Amino acid sequence: MEFSHKSVLLREAVDALNIRPDGVYLDCTAGGGGHSAEILSRLGKAGRLVLLDQDPDAIETLRDRFGEDPRVSVVQTNFSALRDVLQRLEIDRADGVLADLGVSSHQLDTAERGFSFHTDAPLDMRMSQSGVSAADLVNTCTEQELSRIFWQYGEEKCAKAIARNIVLAREDKPIETTLELAELVKSSIPARMRRTGGHPARRAFQALRIAVNGELDHLKTALDDMFGCLSVGGRLAVITFHSLEDRMVKQKFASLCKGCTCPPDFPVCVCGKTPCGFLPQKAAEPGEDELKENPRARSARLRVIEKLKDET
Repeated sequence: MEFSHKSVLLREAVDALNIRPDGVYLDCTAGGGGHSAEILSRLGKAGRLVLLDQDPDAIETLRDRFGEDPRVSVVQTNFSALRDVLQRLEIDRADGVLADLGVSSHQLDTAERGFSFHTDAPLDMRMSQSGVSAADLVNTCTEQELSRIFWQYGEEKCAKAIARNIVLAREDKPIETTLELAELVKSSIPARMRRTGGHPARRAFQALRIAVNGELDHLKTALDDMFGCLSVGGRLAVITFHSLEDRMVKQKFASLCKGCTCPPDFPVCVCGKTPCGFLPQKAAEPGEDELKENPRARSARLRVIEKLKDET
């Protein structure tokens, strides 16, 4: 199987990990293996690379591509299960961890996966290809629950109108396809608001995808474990693609870099707290050359933190 995906900020992300030839590295969202291959090219015979992905299509591609390399372990799971994976593999610490949080080109371009509002397909959106689908949520959630999903995960200003129209529409028949939902969302947004901001269904589809896959809940758990598993001096690099996840990563990194928490009017520090990490570089964005080749990378942000000590 060809798992097509253009790895975003490829060189920048792998450079940020400061690869040691004999180090242990984790690609927590390995996808088609673009970042993984670059990491592996910099590892020596004593190095080790662990690849995680929850998508069965990605796992098949990764095993075909790297399965014969004794340095590589491929595991199908969500990255929020990182701690359990490391225990099973008897790995105590990693020298670098990478997480690319974007939806892959394979998932977007394979119509039957139901991620895209551009082609008609079953309303699915499950990265793991198991569990509750987008159609399940759209056809069973209350109007209030749907409104919350669209507002909280999509920052959709017309969340209430979209939710109300979905509930009215499904009284006649279930909403089963991507284009059915896209047209319903479009009709729920005033014409003046549809003129800007790209496709009118973009935010609603993002919100449903996040809800279906529990993306922000998994990310919250994973950030703690990804940083926690690092050796001192190791680095965590995260590529985000929308403001909700980027805000979560930025705030987590800021908290890890914060030292003294004494009130500002204290003449000396009495808490004794020191930073657990520091930011070796500013957030990076794709350059013009990359954007010309891959316009989907436009919203990507790379944030990196280096570990100074374990959290206490």
